[in-house]
Amino acid sequence: MPYVEVQEIIRAPRAQVYEVVKDMPSYPRFMPNLKNVEVLERRPGATVTEWVGTVKGATLRWTELDEFDDENFRIHYRQLGGDLKKFEGDWILEETPEGTKVTLTVDFEIGIPMFATMLNPIARLVVRDNAEGMLKAVKERLEKSEGRPG
Repeated sequence: MPYVEVQEIIRAPRAQVYEVVKDMPSYPRFMPNLKNVEVLERRPGATVTEWVGTVKGATLRWTELDEFDDENFRIHYRQLGGDLKKFEGDWILEETPEGTKVTLTVDFEIGIPMFATMLNPIARLVVRDNAEGMLKAVKERLEKSEGRPG
């Protein structure tokens, strides 16, 4: 199963970065590959969200459980249903002297075993590009406004 991990240093306080990362319904406003993120359900410390995005021109849809660990500035997400067999990972925010180090992990499985050997390396590159794009979008949103989301 492919696994991707990307990191970015954002020059903003961890609490501000966390608030932007936690506000998933706002992502389509500053992440062009996401068309819609809707909160379907709010639970204590978690949400169920429905996502619609595009990857290399193809539309992907999924529903995920997002679990928020506010004390440790972490978010764990896990697909509940959608176009992939498995899609889960973490947002991990750590304070550094330069700002906030954001690590985004993605563990996924396409779910077509006979094509996995051929597709997984390509999918890993696409997922890495998308994950890096998400982190860069968060970085630009925070740094452009000098730490103020908007």
